[in-house]
Amino acid sequence: MSVVTFGAGAQVKNPGFQLALQMMLSKKTPTISVADAAAKANKFVFLDAREPAEFEVSHIKNARYVGDKVFNVNSLASIAKSTPLVVYCSVGKRSENATLALKKAGFTNVKNLYGGIFEWVNTGNKVYNMQNQPTDSVHVYSKFWGRWLDKGEKIY
Repeated sequence: MSVVTFGAGAQVKNPGFQLALQMMLSKKTPTISVADAAAKANKFVFLDAREPAEFEVSHIKNARYVGDKVFNVNSLASIAKSTPLVVYCSVGKRSENATLALKKAGFTNVKNLYGGIFEWVNTGNKVYNMQNQPTDSVHVYSKFWGRWLDKGEKIY
């Protein structure tokens, strides 16, 4: 498999978070910056690769839950393989794994959201609860990972 470099502008504002992402992510999948994803949100199908409890607290508007441990490419049979997809999780590692699986399954236009939902919220973008109402709450998975969420209410 060839290595794909991070997309233009794929960085986060917090230097510590940026360094952690550079060390954690394999760079084997294309990424998209939060700014680019937010600017063109109506052109993408967002896939949430987190656990159910995380998704239920908040998610990107109209995101489709695909999960992490339960992720199954076959659940996306109704989506054309050329559909522009943006996959996200908390910070980008679990979504990177889902992005790899999607590319292996033949999806041709899939990107990993660099910095995940944490950077989405950190840069002032809205997230929504299960009633489709804007919320400040973000499930941060654990205190270790939660240190990278600078805005919003941390839910554990």
